[in-house]
Amino acid sequence: MDNAPETTAKRRPRFRFFRLFRALLIALIVFMLVLAPFKLPAWYARVRFGVATLYSSADADGDLIDDYTDIMLAARRYIRSQPEYVSDYFAGGYPPEGQGVCADVIWRALKEAGYDFKAMLDQDVGAHPEAYPLANGLPDSNIDFRRVVNLRVFFERHCLELTTDADDVAAWQPGDFVIYDGHIAVISDRRNAQGQPYVIHHTGHGAFEEDALTARRILAHFRWALNEE
Repeated sequence: MDNAPETTAKRRPRFRFFRLFRALLIALIVFMLVLAPFKLPAWYARVRFGVATLYSSADADGDLIDDYTDIMLAARRYIRSQPEYVSDYFAGGYPPEGQGVCADVIWRALKEAGYDFKAMLDQDVGAHPEAYPLANGLPDSNIDFRRVVNLRVFFERHCLELTTDADDVAAWQPGDFVIYDGHIAVISDRRNAQGQPYVIHHTGHGAFEEDALTARRILAHFRWALNEE
């Protein structure tokens, strides 16, 4: 009986350790179930969904960042600048800095990745005008590269077309393009609790990176495959 208090005292540090471990475990579970679904990083997607991030073999601008990642990061930087949504016709084609629509996210992202998308689309339209749904049936380099219907045709002709099934989560990779009726967005590296990726886009309500892949009916899904080895 004389040794009982000493034994109890020796056991207290171990008891405190298990209480601390339990508290940390509960906190981690709460984070995963409540907080993480709003903005899951790429590593979490790999762990929970087995989704490995796909990287391009090309680096058009030579910045040591692959094209897919470059496109996604450039789109993210642009929408974070909170551009004003202005749908207008501009002489020369390019809208002023800080203004644009959904299609302007695309050429700006591609430009930072090392591609002159306007020149590429204008060249393809000039060579194959019958393939494009041109306004008035005539090419117009001031607007053709900013019309979603034309972007879809270009992507169908030159890029990799992929599934439109949002539940096939591994098929949706950072830097991909998703096309809706009159709208286009870039796929993010962030995912929701179901593994579906966020989209990076500019709408009439603002510029966002958000959980909205299925907010509209998906018409097409493409991956920039030019210069792939």
